[in-house]
Amino acid sequence: MADTDRISGSAGTGEAPARAGLVLTALIVVAGVANLNLSVANVALPSIGRAFDSSQTSLDLIAVGYSLGLAASVLYLGALGDRYGRKMMLLLGMGLSVPACLLAAYAPSDTVLFLARLLGGFSAGLAYPTTLALITALWAGAGRTKSIALWSAIGGGIAALGPLVAGFLLQSFWWGSVFLITLPLVAIALFLAWRLVPSGVNETTDPVDNLGGILSVVLVGSLILSINFAPVPDKGTLTLGLAAIALAALIGFVVRQRRAANPLYDLHVARRRVFWVAACAGVIVFGSLMGSAFVSQQYLQNVLGYTTLEAGAAFLPAVVLMVLVAPRSAKLVETRGARFTLLCGYVSLLLAFGWMLIFWQDASPYWQIGLAYVFIGIGVGLAGTPASHSLTGSVPVRRAGMASGTADLQRDLGGAILQSVFGALLTAGYASAFAATLAVTPDAESMSSDMRNVLTKSFSSAADAAQQYPQYAGQITAAAKGSFLDGADWAYTAGIIAILAGAVLVFFLFPRREQEERLLAEYHSEDNG
Repeated sequence: MADTDRISGSAGTGEAPARAGLVLTALIVVAGVANLNLSVANVALPSIGRAFDSSQTSLDLIAVGYSLGLAASVLYLGALGDRYGRKMMLLLGMGLSVPACLLAAYAPSDTVLFLARLLGGFSAGLAYPTTLALITALWAGAGRTKSIALWSAIGGGIAALGPLVAGFLLQSFWWGSVFLITLPLVAIALFLAWRLVPSGVNETTDPVDNLGGILSVVLVGSLILSINFAPVPDKGTLTLGLAAIALAALIGFVVRQRRAANPLYDLHVARRRVFWVAACAGVIVFGSLMGSAFVSQQYLQNVLGYTTLEAGAAFLPAVVLMVLVAPRSAKLVETRGARFTLLCGYVSLLLAFGWMLIFWQDASPYWQIGLAYVFIGIGVGLAGTPASHSLTGSVPVRRAGMASGTADLQRDLGGAILQSVFGALLTAGYASAFAATLAVTPDAESMSSDMRNVLTKSFSSAADAAQQYPQYAGQITAAAKGSFLDGADWAYTAGIIAILAGAVLVFFLFPRREQEERLLAEYHSEDNG
């Protein structure tokens, strides 16, 4: 325990910056495994679709599977880490990620691939929330702000590099190779976590609310799945059933948290204005990042004809800007406050989605693509730090797992929800536009229902049909591209609406700098009796 105290003190006061820096490096590498696994699937989606003749809904589920597993488990596993040891959770999570990656790489079907991604997300749920919980416990004041900024920027940068590395591999190897990328990083993360991360940092001896944890898993899982199945024909009953389960789980979760002696999620803390507004703001920020990457990687390959490497490299402006802007965001939070910094980020994200809606067409030059990514990088770089910093700063250290779990939910639940919404709208918009095109086609009456289903199923299915019927290849490809663009526009419009809603929430309800400092002081005083 003495070693733990020394590290905690050095992290907060700077007495041993080298030791503190090594610990932070270990935590960022562990988080990097989760961030990289989160993003590698997007660039491979067209290849996966061709390999399995997958529907757009199946591709949506594969893309969201990792976020789903992580978002569904993060609160419960964060609480288990608070109780049974955060370092142990780090090591377990990194260990489980190995079979999850191998199963994904060699999956025999898209269903197995989705399940492997789900397992990978669960492994990240063991490790990822623990990284931010330890930063919250080990650092304080400006040191914590800087550490969170580095954790957020480097983690986001690693995630954004995923498409580039995956695109490079797909030039020479099969689609499953992208899921093996993180294995060397896992080996490094395991060694660093074992050697450097301290044990017993402000952990609790209180019992874990297991019922609340199970309800949280059911709630998030059923909600995300219901969104994904909503646009699928003949899945209305399943969608409504999943939505009903999510609603019942939500009610049960709230009732349980009000009555539990040691709740998984302290609703008294969650009602704090700084906490819940920052949490909602972060959901939209990180969801916008993941949702835009999900749609744009398919757009670049399907519509513009980019190779996998070109599509991955196209995202680099977002990577560079996120890494450059995030440390400056930390300084801006200290000088101008979280509210101002969040709103600046939202303005940049709004510009990004508005630009994509207007300028991303079937023959857009790269400068129009890259500029949107510049806006995304600046927006996430500015808004990511204050969203996580204000959230963790408004929670007592003994609830570090809850704070880190919520901060992770900002990324993972936001990513899962907006990816699911974007995917559902892309699916519905594509099918609707292609059906409208078929309705005015001269040969429409002689076309079988099976062929109609193939063409409206997904872009990859339409591309396969174009190869089978070369005499109609030009017409099919043009219709598929136009239909994809229509579906993508539905997604971009949803993103604009979400960002505007988030900006309004922050503008009217997030406290200004002086008020936020006063509220955080009140929270700290209350938490310390």
